[in-house]
Amino acid sequence: MKIYHKYLLYQNKWIHPYVRIVLNIFTSLTYLASLLLIIGVVYEHGFTITAEEAQQVNRLYHGVWIVFLVDVTLHILLEYKDTRRTFSKLTWVLTGLLYLTLVPVIFHRPEVEGGILDFWNFLHGKGYRLVLLLLLSLLTLSNGMVRLLGRRTNPSLILAVSFLIIVLIGTGLLMLPRCTVDGISWVDSLFISTSAVCVTGLTSVDVASTFTPAGFVVIIILIQIGGLGVMTLTSFFAMFFMGNTSLYNQLVVRDMVSSDSLNSLLTTLVYILGFTLVIEGVGMLAIWSDIHGTLGMSLKEELAFSAFHSISAFCNAGFSTLPGNLGNPVLMSGHNSLYLYISFLIILGGIGFPILVNFKDILLHYVRRFWHFVRTREWDARRFYHLYNLNTKIVLILTLLLLVVGTVAIAVLEWNGAFAEMPVGDKLTHAFFNAVCPRTAGFVSVDLTTLGVQSLLIYMLLMWVGGGSQSTAGGIKVNAFAVVVLNLVAVLRGTERVEVFGRELSSDSIRRSNATVVLSFTVLFLFVFVISLIEPEHSLMAIAFECVSALSTVGSSLNLTPLLHDSSKLLIVVLMFVGRVGLITLMLGIVKQKKNTKYRFPNGQIIIN
Repeated sequence: MKIYHKYLLYQNKWIHPYVRIVLNIFTSLTYLASLLLIIGVVYEHGFTITAEEAQQVNRLYHGVWIVFLVDVTLHILLEYKDTRRTFSKLTWVLTGLLYLTLVPVIFHRPEVEGGILDFWNFLHGKGYRLVLLLLLSLLTLSNGMVRLLGRRTNPSLILAVSFLIIVLIGTGLLMLPRCTVDGISWVDSLFISTSAVCVTGLTSVDVASTFTPAGFVVIIILIQIGGLGVMTLTSFFAMFFMGNTSLYNQLVVRDMVSSDSLNSLLTTLVYILGFTLVIEGVGMLAIWSDIHGTLGMSLKEELAFSAFHSISAFCNAGFSTLPGNLGNPVLMSGHNSLYLYISFLIILGGIGFPILVNFKDILLHYVRRFWHFVRTREWDARRFYHLYNLNTKIVLILTLLLLVVGTVAIAVLEWNGAFAEMPVGDKLTHAFFNAVCPRTAGFVSVDLTTLGVQSLLIYMLLMWVGGGSQSTAGGIKVNAFAVVVLNLVAVLRGTERVEVFGRELSSDSIRRSNATVVLSFTVLFLFVFVISLIEPEHSLMAIAFECVSALSTVGSSLNLTPLLHDSSKLLIVVLMFVGRVGLITLMLGIVKQKKNTKYRFPNGQIIIN
């Protein structure tokens, strides 16, 4: 045997196991360091600390920096082949940026003024190192969370637990002294955190007067995380930057984001984040163009206001930084464009990411046809009949129908009611806005207690139906509502199959839709019944409205939320959580799944009617 082969054999048998042990130890230290870094950042920016405490926090940052440097260096030196295979290009870029932090350590501060000195100061600055370490920490923790999927845990349970963890973290952050003006109870903090993560919008306190700018930053981050989905974000970071997830992990993530195939999984995740950032950015500029110079704010405050409301609208959260939400007197005249911009953001967020991706495919199709015409001067006369997939057609048609019917109904019912003192243009704008918000944003432009009973019933119906599947909206979803209605039509017509647009709906879609409706009514009845026992002094309409709003993650209220007892608030918290995670998803995570059997029992008939 050659010496080289003996060396490889010796290395694999004796050296490699110890190398793996060392690398595993440092990987564990990296996870711990990532958590400590985030805790340190929260402590530094959430509390008023002394100079000595600030020095201790800086030492913690320095220790985390050393751990990351040693971990990356050991992986490159001891397992270069595996590291080169698992690290993506962006991971190598971040590694290079991490090594740049050694420049101020190796080289003294340049004595000559100029670009070199500015570059040295930038690398030596706390901001550069801290942002880089935070990004690496988030990627490390995301990778660890996605690796947990490889333990064959129920994906539904992982999703629910992920939301629960973020809710609890948000609760702690909102109780930090710098996040509130005069403090907040743990029940109210839990309520606001759940409402933000579940993109609901119900508030048990006056948000505008309770939270500081730091508190609003925490709230909007929770809204963004909740809107996109915890597992979507962590899966994106881990797969995009680490590139080492298992096949099982990819299958689970594919189901979470409704990707067509494993090949398009990363592309789908990129589209989700891309659509979100682009739409929220355009929405921010649109809102800023309407409010600029009209609210008595500085430019920085206007941009912050626009960014907050754009994210809150697209994520269908319904939070606002203004007292009285969007019904604040400063917005009620001369700002119809603002209400329209926010309405369109809500609609785009509520139709679902798969439909936005379908829109992208359709747009690219027409762009290719036009480019073909420009190059060849020959128009492609072929017709394509399935550019819009079945899901897109159903969601768009039902969304348009609900918006038109809701707008007309509210306008007619409240023309001389809640909208009586408004000009005609304002009446139409606010009728449209109040037909959009129940699906499922929760912004308010008029006090809902001034609406008639019939308008409130329409509100509750719109809240219960909600938006599209795989969107930031809640409710039973227009997809399930459409399937139930189509199934009803098929029964009334005496047909055995449910057909629409030349397609037959699968039995699984029909079964899940029916189950969603039954579960929704069951949960609503139970919670309305229990809360009515706890709150006998409040009307049944207000309690039912509150429960439908919470389960559908809408956020609209008849001013009942702050008046509830703590026990009722906790029940509303549970409703918001169940509504965001999903009734079927939560039940799949709790109920033990039965394996499919190959045998079938004889058919039996139950008399109906």
